Amino acid sequence: MIRVLVQPDVLDVAAEFDLHDAGGPGASASFIGRVRGEGGLVELFLEHHPVLTGAGLVDLAHAASDRWGLAAVTLIHRVGAMAPGETIVLVLASSSHRGEALAATEYLIDRLKTDVMLWKRETFADGRTQWVEPREGDDGRAERWG
Repeated sequence: MIRVLVQPDVLDVAAEFDLHDAGGPGASASFIGRVRGEGGLVELFLEHHPVLTGAGLVDLAHAASDRWGLAAVTLIHRVGAMAPGETIVLVLASSSHRGEALAATEYLIDRLKTDVMLWKRETFADGRTQWVEPREGDDGRAERWG
């Protein structure tokens, strides 16, 4: 089962875990990314391309599933306005054994940082706004997966 969503709605992480684990695979791994509130950040806004963002996530989910023989993949990314502490991304991968689930989860979060069309704008308490530039290590982490 591959489930991919791009949504502005708040994520119900517990409900997503329940949906994902309904098949009872041997091992499940997860990554939950949240909006950081550093430096007076009051809002993170994610812009996306309505077609290409979803297609990029679907491609990644299928690549991970094929590479590690996963029983299930859930990949949900929020878009729009978010406050510090809110969940921005949820990655769940399940397989017969933990090694595959853990590797697939790490692959998915590493590759989505570089391969999926998403743009982040930060707004701070003092009124400043800025677009977030890619981090120095993002390309290196993605490249190690080939």
